[in-house]
Amino acid sequence: MEADYVIVGAGSAGCAMAYRLSEAGHSVIVVEFGGSDAGPFINMPGALSYPMNMKRYDWGFQTEPEPHLGNRCLATPRGKVIGGSSSINGMIYVRGHARDFDHWRDTGAEGWGYSDVLPYFQRMENWDDGGHGGDPAWRGTSGPLHVSRGKRYNPLTQAFVEAGRQAGYKVTPDYNGEQQEGFGPFDMTVHEGQRWSAAKAYLRPAQATGRCIVANGLAHKVVIEDGRATGVDMGGYVIKAKAEVILAASAINSPKLLMLSGIGPAGHLAEHGIEVISDRPGVGQNLQDHLELYIQYAASQPVSLYKYWNLLGKAYVGARWMLTKTGPGASNGFESCGFIRSEAGVDYPDIQYHFLPLAVRYDGKASAEGHGFQAHTGPMRSPSRGEITLKSADPLEAPRIFFNYMSHEKDWIDFRRAIRLTREIFAQDAFKPYVKHEIQPGADAQTDDEIDAFIREHAESAYHPCGTCKMGAASDPMAVVDPECRVIGVDNLRLADSSIFPRITNGNLNAPSIMTGEKAADHILGKRLPPSNAEPWIHPEWETEQR
Repeated sequence: MEADYVIVGAGSAGCAMAYRLSEAGHSVIVVEFGGSDAGPFINMPGALSYPMNMKRYDWGFQTEPEPHLGNRCLATPRGKVIGGSSSINGMIYVRGHARDFDHWRDTGAEGWGYSDVLPYFQRMENWDDGGHGGDPAWRGTSGPLHVSRGKRYNPLTQAFVEAGRQAGYKVTPDYNGEQQEGFGPFDMTVHEGQRWSAAKAYLRPAQATGRCIVANGLAHKVVIEDGRATGVDMGGYVIKAKAEVILAASAINSPKLLMLSGIGPAGHLAEHGIEVISDRPGVGQNLQDHLELYIQYAASQPVSLYKYWNLLGKAYVGARWMLTKTGPGASNGFESCGFIRSEAGVDYPDIQYHFLPLAVRYDGKASAEGHGFQAHTGPMRSPSRGEITLKSADPLEAPRIFFNYMSHEKDWIDFRRAIRLTREIFAQDAFKPYVKHEIQPGADAQTDDEIDAFIREHAESAYHPCGTCKMGAASDPMAVVDPECRVIGVDNLRLADSSIFPRITNGNLNAPSIMTGEKAADHILGKRLPPSNAEPWIHPEWETEQR
């Protein structure tokens, strides 16, 4: 088993790199522990709550007890399947805000500012606005990744955007275009009614070149000889890399693999009897995520998706999708969104809304109240930082995952504000015909202490882990990769996935993860798309106005 490039992980970034490298004429072996992505649970957008709760498709990670969330251990799903987390996620497509990438650039990730990454977002997209208007000049229309919009037939979906407008916020035709801030339609990685994962967009075309194969198995560590990565130890045999080894195994497994390979904090590696090849204290540190809450309301009219939440309804949705790839099963249900600033003086949005015309949890349990709707909301830029560390030197053992959620006072201030701003939106006239009462937090949770208790008990991960192998200047002692995605201290080894994000981006992480793979492939190939000179919209009164 030998190829020019060996990529560990057939996820969002790994699939993108496999395609671009094989397209350029190189031989590629992609190592993936998970199995096939075939089957209706993955391919039907409306079934999204199933795959992320199935052992077959998910690594099943759990956090350590989180001290600021009542010592709860939170689920941390990661895709263990062809396509990685892009095969089990909510299919929501958010590039991130321009200022996120400028922050990367300004903190040491030279060449990763918004003007540098926008051309890669455009290259990867095949965007279809579905007749809902948008920002075509800012979008790509010939890339491998299909991005579309839901039909927005449900009246609640329209009411959410109208309520945002009534509350004094902007309406944006395309939050992935010039103006993120405001309320509008959501983009999703769905094509012709089916999930369009990184496997469909990139891995299948890579395999079709005849130069890319997938090797099923668990990577134990990177083989490093005389300071050079030469292959991947699969626990009994080695897959050799003629040019480079590339890790793209997730923000959980990429730092674990580096540490098992002798790259990481020297003291921690020594504790586990691992020979230190490169002392990089930043490996596994800087762990970030988005936390969110569901603000749920009971509906006074039977307008929500709850009418399908029974055996007969699910049979209808499933059969219709199987036969025609249309109907509720062809959408992830998230068809309207909002990005707002929490207060004056914040220069770009720091609160996101996912609106769902159903009161339901991620594990698929519907509210006992029947018809209802909810907005998922939470702060975008938490100052809290956690870490990934090894439990042992056994490659089969999951690492220790500790996010240290809500460890900063600012987290509490921001979350309280997000809840109160959400209530104000649902109090607008647009929702008057539909609101019966608030299910959670519930009308009796009003004081800071009452709201804090609700957060402590109910906040959940939005499943956006990142940052554990941060990209920065080679001189930065906490950086793990340089701006070319080369692992600092070892030759012929790169890393490209959400673990290299210096700071978490606004919104869901699938789009920036794929972009990272696209851009890393060009770094490997010694290419670069010319930067864009497009100027994103920033609220002109941001210093003095919240909306």
